[in-house]
Amino acid sequence: MKKTLLLGYDIGSSSIKATMLDVATGEVAATATSPSQEMKILAPQSGWAEQEPETWWEHVVASTRAMIAQLGSEPFDVAGIGISYQMHGLVMVDKNMQVLAPSIIWCDSRAVQVGQKAFAALGKRYCLGHCLNAPGNFTASKLKWVRDNRASIFKKVAKIMLPGDYVALKLTGKAATTISGLSEGIFWDFQKKGLAAELLKHYGISADLLADRVPTFGLQGTVTASAAAELGLPAGIPVTYRAGDQPNNALSLNVLKAGEVAATAGTSGVIYGVTKKDVRDTAGRVNTFAHVNYTENRPLKGVLLCINGTGIQYSWIKQTVLDNRYSYEELNNLAAGVSVGSDGVLCYPYGNGAERSLENRDVHGHFSGINFNLHHKGHLVRAAQEGIVFSFRYGLDVMKDLGMEFKIIRAGFSNLFQSKVFQEAFVSTCNVVLEIYNTDGSQGAARGAGIGADCFSSGDEAFKGLKVVQKLHPTRDLVKAYDSVYKSWKRGLVKIVTD
Repeated sequence: MKKTLLLGYDIGSSSIKATMLDVATGEVAATATSPSQEMKILAPQSGWAEQEPETWWEHVVASTRAMIAQLGSEPFDVAGIGISYQMHGLVMVDKNMQVLAPSIIWCDSRAVQVGQKAFAALGKRYCLGHCLNAPGNFTASKLKWVRDNRASIFKKVAKIMLPGDYVALKLTGKAATTISGLSEGIFWDFQKKGLAAELLKHYGISADLLADRVPTFGLQGTVTASAAAELGLPAGIPVTYRAGDQPNNALSLNVLKAGEVAATAGTSGVIYGVTKKDVRDTAGRVNTFAHVNYTENRPLKGVLLCINGTGIQYSWIKQTVLDNRYSYEELNNLAAGVSVGSDGVLCYPYGNGAERSLENRDVHGHFSGINFNLHHKGHLVRAAQEGIVFSFRYGLDVMKDLGMEFKIIRAGFSNLFQSKVFQEAFVSTCNVVLEIYNTDGSQGAARGAGIGADCFSSGDEAFKGLKVVQKLHPTRDLVKAYDSVYKSWKRGLVKIVTD
């Protein structure tokens, strides 16, 4: 008997993760990641970050073929394809839908001043009232930077897309995007419920450059014969869902209602809370976007706190400092052999571009308090994990000041949330209950595809197979211990920011 499967892709900046979920059981039928080592982020200049879009497609193909090999001779149909993707990137294509330049990705800082000037010119009332955000370093500002600095490329642009839109283009041959995607690029006017016309006019960008709008859930196109031949799948499979990685991470954890909160700690780290409110931060430290289930009648939004240097910081320790001699499990064991506070070593994980939580400052990464006669690699590893957690706490305090509440945070059992040290530090420093689920972004994209393809009779059915694998509660002694270290860390951060 043929199985009916759902295919989900998570287009990260480190790798492409793909999953096939069984519609009947909600269980994983096959999963693959490509490449086995992290993809390179190109940095032609300090503060820049680029990737070749075609590289994402190569690894989409490789991961798909790896899953098909896992399934063997077992017959299956694919009911729908979902795409999760790294947010805020810029992909530019010409009239033949060919890429014109490497993608300027989420952690690229070159457009910070562009966004700052636009915020000053357009004013807080418009930017925060209509877009719920300052233009910042988002996709619209990156496109303006290209217009001003790469005129020969800009004049050839027929359409601009987000990274997930590009992968969908490769699948379907159609350039399209969603309201959620438009909002993350700061192209959406929440008051007028349409394109942010004043921002586009200010930047000198024609609305014709934006891709056609499709629903987040629903038919967005079908797999072409040429794409199907590369993937090893039949032509005609519908693409029925796409969302940025953080709204999708929330979906993967069934975080769809106001007051629910999701977290992730992959290449970047994010706290993402769903709200009915129009949350605005005049300093631009957190951002508000249309959630995956945003509608005109039910305008649910996601408030996003991002820390650029989480998993990439930990990967840097592993590969550059320790020459890739240890697995991540071994690193976590090294960290567990060191006491809370890393015997005075403090880490500031801000070496991956301008940080929104620090008002778009690029303060670089730092270690402090190192004693050559006392500290060893275990101290550096633990300090790195604790520093990442402390940057989460710093951001959570910002979100609390804006009226958000946090009692229970949900996360998938992946990346840094697999580390017991990180789990303990997170729960104790942030003083929250943490629920860890057996899911990841590619599974969320597959579930989203099932919702978009009407494979489920109810919301509950869409999340069958989703289970809590751990639930951690803060304890008084550890909360006290971590709070003391956090206060020392915060004093150091203030000095770094003000120097």
